[in-house]
Amino acid sequence: MGNILFHLSGRKLSGILGGKLLKRFFLITGILLLFVAPVLAERLSVSVREANIRSGPGFEHGIIWKADRYYPLNIIKKAGEWRQFRDFEGDEGWIHQSIISVAPSVITIRENCNIRSAPSTDADVKFTVESGIPFKVIKRENKWIQIEHADGDGGWIYESLVW
Repeated sequence: MGNILFHLSGRKLSGILGGKLLKRFFLITGILLLFVAPVLAERLSVSVREANIRSGPGFEHGIIWKADRYYPLNIIKKAGEWRQFRDFEGDEGWIHQSIISVAPSVITIRENCNIRSAPSTDADVKFTVESGIPFKVIKRENKWIQIEHADGDGGWIYESLVW
């Protein structure tokens, strides 16, 4: 490895990390970042009873839908006080930063999800919900998540039923 010469100025790089190998390194790094970047998206949730989701970053942009408390959002872009996000269905919108928080949340992705009294398929079903219902995460236990809805109802749900 004595034949690697590297100047911190970036002007000279030779030896094993010369030319083609260096180009491959940067190409592979760039490709990996394309796949890793979505994983690194900041996950936030709606912190008010009902939030306006807008078509652009500003109050002058139209409301395209409304999201309930605890609706989870993957932030993909920031523009001043506005955050662009992608949701569990891949839909995108803009929301003001003052009505989101870091509270962990999930949303159901299946129809007829059983919310149970304990983290077990043997536990009583407290109630059933449809797809698209957001919940605050209270805690996790193995593959089970203790959740609470904005109306106070709660219980346990299996992790494969939520996003």
